[in-house]
Amino acid sequence: MPPEHEALLILTREQFPELSGAPCEVEVILKGASDRHFYRLNWQDGRESMVLMVYTLARRDNPKFVPATHRLEKIGANVPHVMAFDEQRLCVWLQDLGRIDLHSFDQQPWAVRQPLYEATLREAAKFHSVTEHSLAADDFEELEPPFDEALYEWEQNYFLDHFVGGHLGREFGHDEYAAAHEALRKLRRRLAGLPRCLVHRDFQSQNVLIRGEEAWLVDYQGLRLGRAEYDLASLLYDPYVNLTRVERAELLRYYALRRGLDWDELRETFHLCAAQRLMQALGAYANLSRNLGKPHYLQHIPAAVSNLAEVCIESPELHDIRAFFEGGF
Repeated sequence: MPPEHEALLILTREQFPELSGAPCEVEVILKGASDRHFYRLNWQDGRESMVLMVYTLARRDNPKFVPATHRLEKIGANVPHVMAFDEQRLCVWLQDLGRIDLHSFDQQPWAVRQPLYEATLREAAKFHSVTEHSLAADDFEELEPPFDEALYEWEQNYFLDHFVGGHLGREFGHDEYAAAHEALRKLRRRLAGLPRCLVHRDFQSQNVLIRGEEAWLVDYQGLRLGRAEYDLASLLYDPYVNLTRVERAELLRYYALRRGLDWDELRETFHLCAAQRLMQALGAYANLSRNLGKPHYLQHIPAAVSNLAEVCIESPELHDIRAFFEGGF
């Protein structure tokens, strides 16, 4: 066993003395672009496995995972139970929710996938029902900074710098892009002026685990105030999976009926948030592949561009944004 794994087991047995004599197999869990490390501790004496998360302070949202877990548990959301927490050593021991995520069903028939997506939307509805005005002043300290015009602008600049400029090599400051920049300005002001609720921030298929017929959430340390439609767009325009236009509409209607929302209003804001989210994703894919040594993220760019093009056609307010990426990627 590698020394690192032995050290992790020593820390684990300090937290759980009853496991001092139990043999254990340590399995590395490879997950996404995070700077956190995950290990599955498979106990050989028949005890249930657990997951150990080791994080750093390099990202400001990493320490927010435990308080976010407790907050989501209080409202009845399906999240992993925190079994132990060592704040000094930056270690969290979690209930093992298994290996099956929503993404793994991508090639299954829609009849199989649809109820899983509906279960996922039911989980989203739980925290989306928590509005900004229902929170106490102290609650905001446990959350990440809310979506506001500055954060929306940061995401847009991330898209411009890394994808439009870095990946496509376009001089996006030229006059030919003036109308596109104005569309971005109007978009961020429009979204910033809308009421906010709790949002996951990275609500995509790899951050939803499936147990039986239920959906369970992970990677929600970015919990903050924002628009529910941003999460819906993250899930329904997820570049990692294939959803048809009809399937997206069915799921969006399911969510609207579940929460008693006006369909036209939801759909309009959904497309605006989808453009915002997809621009953020394209900036991330370009940055991860070009600057952070993770070239496999390039494979997701065509799907994200295709989704963004579709969204920009759906909403007249977004038409001019196409100038940034039309003509190849």
